[in-house]
Parts: sequence; structure tokens; C-alpha cells
Amino acid sequence: MSEYIDNASKRKQALKEVIQRLHAGETVEDLKEKFGGAISGATAAEIAEAERALISEGVSVAEIQRLCNLHVAVFRDTLEEEPAPESLPGHPVFTFRMENEVTMRLLEAMGDTLQDWQDGDPEALKTLNQLTENLTAIEKHYSRKENILFPYLEKKGFEGPATVMWGVDNEIRAQIKQFKEHLADPEPEISAAADQFKKMSQDIIEMIYKEEKILFPAALQRLTEQEWAEIRAQEDEIGYFDVKVSEAWQPQDVADETEPAASPAAEAYALPDDLIPLATGALTRDQINLMLTHLPVDVTFVDEHDRVRYFSQGRERIFDRSPAIIGREVTKCHPPQSVHRVTIILDDFRAGKRDLAEFWIQMGGQFIHIRYFALHDAQGAYKGCIEVSQNVTHIRALEGERRLLDDAPGYDQ
Repeated sequence: MSEYIDNASKRKQALKEVIQRLHAGETVEDLKEKFGGAISGATAAEIAEAERALISEGVSVAEIQRLCNLHVAVFRDTLEEEPAPESLPGHPVFTFRMENEVTMRLLEAMGDTLQDWQDGDPEALKTLNQLTENLTAIEKHYSRKENILFPYLEKKGFEGPATVMWGVDNEIRAQIKQFKEHLADPEPEISAAADQFKKMSQDIIEMIYKEEKILFPAALQRLTEQEWAEIRAQEDEIGYFDVKVSEAWQPQDVADETEPAASPAAEAYALPDDLIPLATGALTRDQINLMLTHLPVDVTFVDEHDRVRYFSQGRERIFDRSPAIIGREVTKCHPPQSVHRVTIILDDFRAGKRDLAEFWIQMGGQFIHIRYFALHDAQGAYKGCIEVSQNVTHIRALEGERRLLDDAPGYDQ
């Protein structure tokens, strides 16, 4: 056992040194020749762990991301030795892999169509536009990976590699958008499109390789049957990339499954006892109050008996509200001239004739958007409504786009 631990420790140091030398400018070929024996047999999990260790030692995620394709090139031989994850149709990993097969076929079709366009086929550009539109649905694959799978892996301490992978996903998203916009030009330039497609398809294929050889083995090694079942239960809401999910895989009975010891990262998710359970998560009373009072809207809740039970007290008030209205019939909170309209809305909500009523007005130089939403429980019973009022003057004036925090000093898009 001590010999195994010693060898594993040496290999980890070797993996870190290989990555550091790669970032210092040494070539893939030289590193394979120098470290071939030392890194032979390294698993995808060990390679990911070496990247995570370097991030924890100060190497930026952006730097790891910049050269992650070269990391894979160095370790490709040892990664090829790892068996592909075996899973049944319906298992989240199986679904991810099926989507990767769809992606590969779509890229092949796009490449063939691009060649037809270059050869003068008058219909090829139209077909290529449609295939590119189909490719945009790869967003569902990336979104499930980032918003469902990654949170589970983060709780197991697998953070650095996931962050790097998310950064590359975003680069691919930008490339697809750029390629689509170029094809939509009145007279798109064929050679420029060919160059864009070559880079985009290469990066997508490299990401597929990283998923198959690094991400999925690491996930299968770390996550329990119960966690895979939870992931599966959340997938349908985001959707899939041109695959139909089978129900062949059913999670085994996990009642007797022994949970592994929690990692430090998992323990960081420990929550206080005074929680109010909600449909997706749990919050304390103070957290709920802070959330509602910091929303940039006025919210009023009216129960199924048409009585006011709550209103938010945010920083930007639109209409006057006072605690005196709590328990008051909502029709008595409006001037007589508008009571009949309120009554019609509430009657329609209660009867299920509509779920939304909205209005907008000019008030004091501001454009105010007012919406009423009907609330029904899982059985369809009417449980009241909420009024949401918002000053959208600033929103209506927005043009173009602004990236997250791109007005912050030193921010680099």
C-alpha cells in the first residue's frame, strides 16, 4: 500500500510539472518524451486533480482554460486507455454521450454542406444556415452540464476542472453565434466562413473528448446512485439536444447505500436548522424577507378570499402601502372608479378564464408596468394572486447589449 501511495504521489507531482512546463512553452512532443513513463497510467481523475491543485496554488482558471486543449493532447495516450463509461439508456451520462454522437453527425453534415457551398451549390448556403440553427440547440447539453451536473461535482471538491470547462463552453457559444451571424450576412464570405467553421468544430470536438475522457469518468467515480437519480429528475426542465431519453435506466434502491464522507467543499453547504422548506431549496425567514424587499419591484399578495396578506417594502416604492391594509379586502384598496375592473380580474382568475392581467401607465415621468398573476395549487385550486408593479423607464431605454460587469474598472470582455 505504501508503495502505491508513493507512486501515486510521484505521478501527481509529475502531472503538475507537465502542465506547468506546457504553460511555460514546452512542446507536447517534448513533454511526452520526457515524462512518458512518469505519467503512464494516469487517470482522468488524476489529471483533473492536478489542474485543480495548480488552481489552488495560484494559477488562474483563465490560464488553465487557455491551454486545456494542449493538456488533453499531452495526456491523450493515457486517456485513451481508460474504458468509456458504461451506462444504460436513460442514465444522465448515457444521454450526454448520445448528444455528443448527435453533435458529431451534425458537424459532419455541416462540413459536407460547407464544401458544397464552396463548390458552387446554390442551395448549400440555405442548408448550412438550417444546420447551424440546429447546432444552437447544443446549448441544452451545455446548460444541463453546467447547471445540474457541475453543482453536484462541486460538492465533491471537483471545482477547478468544471470551471475551466464552463469557460470553454462559453467560447464555443460565442463561436456558434459568430458563425451564424456571418452566414446571415447578405453576401457571406466563403473562406471566412470556412475558417470560422474549422475552429468552431475543432473546439466542439475537443470538448466532447474532454467530457468523454475526463468529466464523465470523474462524475461516475464521485457521484452516488441517489445523486444520479436527482440529476435525472432535473434534466427534463432544461431539455435535450435532439435525443429522446429512454426510461430503461432506473436507479437502484439506495436505501442501504453508504454515503462517502463529506468533503470540505460539501460541508460548506451545511445549512442552519431554522429553514422553511420550499419547492426548490430552503430559506430562513430573514432570507425570504431580504430577498423580497430587495427585488426591484413592488409585490402584493392577495389570498383566495380577496384579502391583502402581504406587500413588500422595497427601496423603490411605486404605490403607497401601509401595514393598515393587511387583512383588508383588496377591492377596498382601489378607488371606486376601478373596483369593477378589479372584481372582473379576480372573478376571471378564480374561474380559470385567465392567469395574467397587465397594464402600463405614465406616472410622474416614469413608465410603470403593472401585472396581476393568478395562483393555483397543484390540484388547480385558486389560492389568490400577486400584483407586481415595476418602473421600467430605464429598461425601455436600453439598447444593444452589456456584458456582465463590463463597466467595472479592469474588466476584460
